Amino acid sequence: MTEQDHQTLIRAVAMGEQDAFQQLYESTSSRLYAIAMQLLRSPERADEALQEAYVKIWHNAGEYHAGRGAVITWMGSIVRYRCIDMLRSISRKEDRQDSLDDMAPELAEAPVTEESSDYQAMEHCLAQLESGERQLVHLAYYRGLTHSEIQNHTGTPLGTVKTWIRRGLQALKRCLEQ
Repeated sequence: MTEQDHQTLIRAVAMGEQDAFQQLYESTSSRLYAIAMQLLRSPERADEALQEAYVKIWHNAGEYHAGRGAVITWMGSIVRYRCIDMLRSISRKEDRQDSLDDMAPELAEAPVTEESSDYQAMEHCLAQLESGERQLVHLAYYRGLTHSEIQNHTGTPLGTVKTWIRRGLQALKRCLEQ
């Protein structure tokens, strides 16, 4: 399904059309589930996060603005934030701090769950980033770490973390627009 198709569907969802929501779910759920699985590493939790994210998407579809990015990117952000909230809640409930030392400092390849041109384009563009920017973007968007958590994990000053992530995202945007 193309970005135009997704935009048409999200506008219809904003107007309360259930059939459009079903089509949007069918075309995006596998990709969004992969994000949830990567962050939560539990099928049950990933299912729960995905369900809650789609409820939020249903209720907030009118807030999507095409000028800010692709529909799938907007939806992916909702899933990521829901997963991060779940991880923080789990950590508080179990009264423990998840250790960041378990994470390898080098960038691990994200599993490709779909052989779509979007994934291939993203992989190509990620490979174009400088290694520091690529690592920080990976920690923020694939691992779901906050800027402060990335600072603690890498020993990089907070201002540098924010700058490198911003530059990396800008470079990704330019690359993807080509």
